Amino acid sequence: MTVYVDDMHKHPMGRFGRMRMSHMAADSTEELLAMAFKVGVSHRHLQHKGTSTEHLDVCLSKREMAVAAGAKEVTMRELVVIMRGKRGAS
Repeated sequence: MTVYVDDMHKHPMGRFGRMRMSHMAADSTEELLAMAFKVGVSHRHLQHKGTSTEHLDVCLSKREMAVAAGAKEVTMRELVVIMRGKRGAS
């Protein structure tokens, strides 16, 4: 089981005002929420709960904390492939 953070912050779509954001996703909801708790992201911000596109948007500082805690860095394209794989596994 793995938690992933993408590189959306490098692209224009990853900008929210001056803030840069990335997606954080995982192989399971439990894993995603456990990492969110570790890095201080509220579970209230969980998007698309229970679907293959379930994720959290995280700012750069939270992304860095997640990577330090073991999250795998992936590209946005790689994350899409991972999410599609989850859809096929359902």
